[in-house]
Amino acid sequence: MATIKPLSPLSSSSSSSSSSSSSPFQQQSSIPSLNPLICFKPTSDPSSLLHLGRERGSVAVPVAFNPSGNFDLSLYDDEDNSPKPPAPMPPKEGRYEVIIDNDIISRLDLVPFQTATGITTPSSVDPKEFLDRTIGFAINYVREDKRDPRELSEFPDIRLWFLRLDATYPWLPVLLDWRAGELARYAAMMVPHQMNMRMGVVFNPEALELFVMKKVFIVYDWLKQHNIPKPRLKTKNMAKMLGYGIGDELFDLIDVPPLPSSS
Repeated sequence: MATIKPLSPLSSSSSSSSSSSSSPFQQQSSIPSLNPLICFKPTSDPSSLLHLGRERGSVAVPVAFNPSGNFDLSLYDDEDNSPKPPAPMPPKEGRYEVIIDNDIISRLDLVPFQTATGITTPSSVDPKEFLDRTIGFAINYVREDKRDPRELSEFPDIRLWFLRLDATYPWLPVLLDWRAGELARYAAMMVPHQMNMRMGVVFNPEALELFVMKKVFIVYDWLKQHNIPKPRLKTKNMAKMLGYGIGDELFDLIDVPPLPSSS
């Protein structure tokens, strides 16, 4: 059975000065509550490895990500002159638009999603159509306190609705309108994070890694089951949108036929 173990640290920790000076994730005057958080950006340069060990040998599978390397994540970052991340593109024309509000969210009602997309059961979806048109969400959420500064992904009831949606349709991330920011917002509903005025959503790196790898396994198998061309490329692109580059070695392992039963 394959096991996954990071070969390099994915978050800051209290360590000696000698070890921290050589780490690519060196901490800089950090805020304690944000210590384990780093911002991910898409990259193709491998800077980390996931080690998958098997009884018949082991393979080092590259999983690249590009943390900013700067853990000084104050709310405003007034003294940081680094550029802000680009704003998402406008929603894709003709995409499926799922509209939810407080009432739908409070009842954990998935009917609006099913009505807007036509996806009534997990087996009733034609991936080719949805990969082309994509899916987005319009969240018409009224705050009890108009002065509440929290983002939508910080409200527990909204996150709970998306958790139910994800449990019902675990391959949904691959069908979202990625360029309009739907994948990043969807991930924020699932993964612990903090909001930063300049950088936006800053994910907990270890939680994000687990989320991405789980979706890689689910989406890749689902695309293959539906005979979607180039399932590896599509899965890689999804992971890259969240800051990870997946090596072909991982897919090679997934595609290895199971060993025959000894019995």
